[in-house]
Amino acid sequence: MTEKQHNTAQGAVHYWTNDILPERQSLVFLPGLTADHRLFDSQVRRFEPTHNVVVWDAPGHGASRPFRLDFSLDDKAHFLQSILAAEGIGRPVLVGQSMGGYVAQCYLELFPLEASGFISIDSAPLKRRYVTQAELWLMRHAEPMYRALPWGMLMKSGPKGCSVTGHGQRQMLEMMQSYTQDEYCRLTGHGYRMLAEAMDCGRSYDIPCPALLLCGEHDKAGSTRNYNRRWAAGEGLRLVWVPAAGHNSNVDNPDFVNNAIADFLRG
Repeated sequence: MTEKQHNTAQGAVHYWTNDILPERQSLVFLPGLTADHRLFDSQVRRFEPTHNVVVWDAPGHGASRPFRLDFSLDDKAHFLQSILAAEGIGRPVLVGQSMGGYVAQCYLELFPLEASGFISIDSAPLKRRYVTQAELWLMRHAEPMYRALPWGMLMKSGPKGCSVTGHGQRQMLEMMQSYTQDEYCRLTGHGYRMLAEAMDCGRSYDIPCPALLLCGEHDKAGSTRNYNRRWAAGEGLRLVWVPAAGHNSNVDNPDFVNNAIADFLRG
């Protein structure tokens, strides 16, 4: 994989690709809030030999720093579209974990003909009808709540809240340790505010392509499991529970998730 960058007014977005071949199917991996491209290491290893693969450090994350935190979810979707256009990638399958799944849904709203599939991993719907007013309020006020917690407590609770395996928890801890406490709280607060604004803007966020929902059976991140049940039932989407996995289910049980992705691609 080769590291590249896309320059924006707010900063540079770093991303990685293999050699892009026009005859291959393309996979775009979008990590969740505060996670970086390492979240998809197991998926990149599995699909890099046979598919075009793109994975990024989202704006403000990992190598994509410094980055001014005044962008919207729409902006992230436009950054992604610019990267895919620069690489000559058309009709990719978007694979988004948690916040990455929201980015993918926004992309599908803005560019409904550009993707051939969507796989959500431990994410949730952007549609307004699935969230309450109280939940939106909490999203808009997440930063002071995170700042009220000791950094040591966050460093312990964050990895345990994301993964049920030792490997997954160690990986999440390593990613968290790349931030200062101030960076982490600002990034988290901005991410949730951005998400609330996108949910509350009145868009339909219909999914115009084949889609698959994956969710760890032990996901303890907020109401993710409940959201996925309601999302699947409300939109007629296929939901697959990932065994022995938490919120970062693609890290906790990579073989199961990789096989589910491969089955989806064959379909």
